[in-house]
Amino acid sequence: MKQIEVVAAIICKGDKVFATQRGYGEWKDWWEFPGGKMEAGETAEEALVREINEELSAEICVERLVCTVEHDYPTFHLTMHCYLCRLTSEALHLNEHEAAKWLAKHELDSVKWLPADVKVVETIRKTIQ
Repeated sequence: MKQIEVVAAIICKGDKVFATQRGYGEWKDWWEFPGGKMEAGETAEEALVREINEELSAEICVERLVCTVEHDYPTFHLTMHCYLCRLTSEALHLNEHEAAKWLAKHELDSVKWLPADVKVVETIRKTIQ
């Protein structure tokens, strides 16, 4: 089975978490934490800063690893390293996503999360204040 390794940003502002809606592909309209694939020679943190700049035209500070999720999709195995992040500027622009929301903990179930991201939501409920 094909292996894909990615990074994802759990961007928090106050008591809210940033979620993005996919606008393309097989999982169009499902929600996820923004991020993407690491390039050769990049650390996970460097990849995350680059991906968030590409996807959201935003600058972030990567604070700490929250969890690593392993998930089998029908055609590939995903390893997703999820980091707690903070915006260092207020500007956000959706360059790749269809929509975005700031969700409070009690609103996390209001969107249809990608299967791997469901595991991240469960971790957020337990670990992030």
